[in-house]
Amino acid sequence: MKGTMKISKKTLSVLKNFSDINMSVEVKAGNTLRTVSVAKNILAQVEIEESFPREFAIYDVNRFLGAASLFEEPNFEFGEKSVKIGTDKYSLDYVYCDPHMIVTPPENNITVPDPEVRFKLTQGNLSQVLKAGHVLGTPEISVESSGDKMVMKALDVNNDSSDTFTVDLDGQVNGGKFRFVFKIENFKMISADYDVEISSKGIARFSNSTSNTQYWIATETSSTYGG
Repeated sequence: MKGTMKISKKTLSVLKNFSDINMSVEVKAGNTLRTVSVAKNILAQVEIEESFPREFAIYDVNRFLGAASLFEEPNFEFGEKSVKIGTDKYSLDYVYCDPHMIVTPPENNITVPDPEVRFKLTQGNLSQVLKAGHVLGTPEISVESSGDKMVMKALDVNNDSSDTFTVDLDGQVNGGKFRFVFKIENFKMISADYDVEISSKGIARFSNSTSNTQYWIATETSSTYGG
């Protein structure tokens, strides 16, 4: 079965974001894109405005996006072994890869068991923490509380003398003490506002209901809850 369609700039930007998580992607028929990191500590899902007519896999997403950029508003005709990208005058055949050659997402999404921490992470706070982390060269991001207020930090958990950037978060603490640690390199989310749930079982979910976007990110073993 073949299907010809346009792919919006928004969807191409989602694929670009996914390429930061995994250089390869398997696309299922329908309007949901999913990817997982090679280490399987990041899972992402975005519902898009188009619906892909068939399942296919791309080995190098950035190369695919580069091929698409050769054309002004191209059509994409999805065949059995390749996609024809082009206009009335120019076209190229981009060959799919075998999905068994790449790391693909699990069939089901990850459950966040009994999340102890919930808060809203604004786009501004997320951008500031990531910017500070890159400026300071800190390898981790933490969400933590000593029992009164919740903060997010860009820090080095293994170096008490390192520079630390802190932003106050709005969220229910209820006297709990915790420090959930993430590798800054795992914060690959599209810039947006997120509802965040974190479980002491080792997983966090970042979701934006407006754009139907979700990321699941593993916490590091240096995380602590209670005590």
